[in-house]
Amino acid sequence: MSIIFAIIALGALIFIHELGHFLFAKAFKVGVEKFSLGFGPKVYSKQVGETEYLLSALPLGGYVKMVGEGEEVELTEEDRKRSFADKPVLQRILIVAAGPVFNLLFAYVIFVVIYMFLGVPAVTTKVGEVLPDKPAARAGILTGDAIRSVNGRAVTRWDEFARIIVEGNAAPVQVEVQRGKSLLKFTMVPERRTSKNLLGESVTHPVIGVVAAGETVVDHFPPGEAIVKGSTQCWNVIELTVLSLVRLVERAIPLDNIGGPIMIVKMAGEQAAAGGVSFLAFVALLSVNLGVLNLLPVPILDGGHLAFFFIELVTGRPLSKRTREIAQQVGLVLLISLMMLAFYNDIARMIASKA
Repeated sequence: MSIIFAIIALGALIFIHELGHFLFAKAFKVGVEKFSLGFGPKVYSKQVGETEYLLSALPLGGYVKMVGEGEEVELTEEDRKRSFADKPVLQRILIVAAGPVFNLLFAYVIFVVIYMFLGVPAVTTKVGEVLPDKPAARAGILTGDAIRSVNGRAVTRWDEFARIIVEGNAAPVQVEVQRGKSLLKFTMVPERRTSKNLLGESVTHPVIGVVAAGETVVDHFPPGEAIVKGSTQCWNVIELTVLSLVRLVERAIPLDNIGGPIMIVKMAGEQAAAGGVSFLAFVALLSVNLGVLNLLPVPILDGGHLAFFFIELVTGRPLSKRTREIAQQVGLVLLISLMMLAFYNDIARMIASKA
């Protein structure tokens, strides 16, 4: 089942990506000869007008073949007007950028749909564990208490409570809890704890020494608030993806964290088992990753083509064919190396999990 969910996720992302290229090509009257989901031998095809729509054997990408691409044939005057290469550079930039941008927009729509319609699981403020010899334990908070306010600010969700504690910068706090039918107030001074964040960085923040019970509720939001929260969440994921790439280059995050198709299959199955919201959030995360990675200025990726076009826009002339060919070869080597590393990491993780 994991493979099926992975194919659904990747298929949706590839379709959205190629749809962006396709729609903008059509908008600028560029002829589209092929629209393929997947690479390699075709499994199914259907001709509609000038475009052949294909389902190909290798579901790890896709392509839109426009008139005049990938062939050294003489074009007729009519075909030349409809060719990608004959269009103004700004139109070519928009056609190429549309793929990754559609992936980012797709993730945004998913987040808004989750917040507005499906609901977001949220952890309540019920305390599941009080760590010994920590501020909360010394003050008298007990397991099973429900935190109702911090410094007079009402809280109903664990992330709200944790954020207020962090914002307090270790200043004394008054925590009000509900114990049975009683409301009790405790004053304590948070202590600082150093830990690793998602980017592998050491961060120090104040804590009082309580652990959430893990009790959850589902929060739904009105359209306006859902749009704001969806926008914020999408931007946070984009920012995290970019920072993760930077940290990988800096080696702050080990290269063995890079995952490939095997890891995607495994995670797709896990998230689908966790529920529809988790699976959709996973698809949105993949969509952001695909969009950001494709915008990197690496030859052979969309970002590499965009870099060529921006150089052409500034200089007034395109790079020589030889320069572009060399750059594409370098980009291909980099991409294959990255794929080999991802496969190696996936296999190493499989072996380690079975040891």
